[in-house]
Amino acid sequence: MLELNAAAPTPDAGELIKDGSEQSFMQDVIEASQSVPVIVDFWAPWCGPCKTLGPALEAAVTAAQGAVKMVKLNVDDNQAIAGQLQIQSIPTVYAFWQGKPVDGFQGAVPGSEIQAFVDRVSAMGNGAPDGGLADALSAAQEMLADGDIEDAAQTFAAILEEEPSTVGAYAGLVQCYLAQGDLEQAEATLNGAPAAMSNAPELEALHAQLELAKQAADAGPLGDLQAAVEAEGDNHQARFDLAIALHAAGDAQTAVDHLLELFRRDRDWNDAAAKTQLFTIFEALPANDPVVLNGRRKLSSLIFA
Repeated sequence: MLELNAAAPTPDAGELIKDGSEQSFMQDVIEASQSVPVIVDFWAPWCGPCKTLGPALEAAVTAAQGAVKMVKLNVDDNQAIAGQLQIQSIPTVYAFWQGKPVDGFQGAVPGSEIQAFVDRVSAMGNGAPDGGLADALSAAQEMLADGDIEDAAQTFAAILEEEPSTVGAYAGLVQCYLAQGDLEQAEATLNGAPAAMSNAPELEALHAQLELAKQAADAGPLGDLQAAVEAEGDNHQARFDLAIALHAAGDAQTAVDHLLELFRRDRDWNDAAAKTQLFTIFEALPANDPVVLNGRRKLSSLIFA
């Protein structure tokens, strides 16, 4: 069994909740979350539900007595950060742990769900740097990155036995199954995650990755599809299938280019399938990936052209 160590010392009350900005985001969120989980509340003055959610979050964070911190970010004044994190509606709440978003939700939720969220996020910080869950999670992630899939999967599973609310362990275990090509087990694990963490950014990204992996399993011959598109540029189905095959082959950029071209030619084809597929690819990749940033910019230009 993994052992939990004592939580970090309680910070001063004035440090628990603060207004954030793009200039202070790195210090207040990324750096601060290396030792204590940080909840970021994306809100705006004109947002009615934000006025209810914000105070409820603050009360729960205050009651946690330093196990978690909170940063309030006005999206009107900090549009770059909101865009980078793909904030599409407010209120949106993300939890950061060790510099990465690990949980979150959108919209106004009941007080019981707010408390459960804060409790879950607070528990992430219980692993101390000298050998708790945080270290085990980091070690498993390194194993996964190094291709040691079986050991990584065993470690992620052990973490979940100790603390079932660890979003990063769920995400890591699903990534292991995806790396092994076991799509059925990956889907079962995703669907088996606690409902309270179903909207966590890491798990939402994995849903998109799973969908792309399913598509890849049925992808047609790349050469034949390329030839079909070259012979008939308006063969929308062939271009769409080519994009899927290209992504399956690891060429996300060219896949996005073909989907953008399909959208340009006929944005309504097959119930706007090109745009839907683009969003699936964007969700599966890190928000700051150049493929995502450039693709979103080009898609926006086509939509509003």
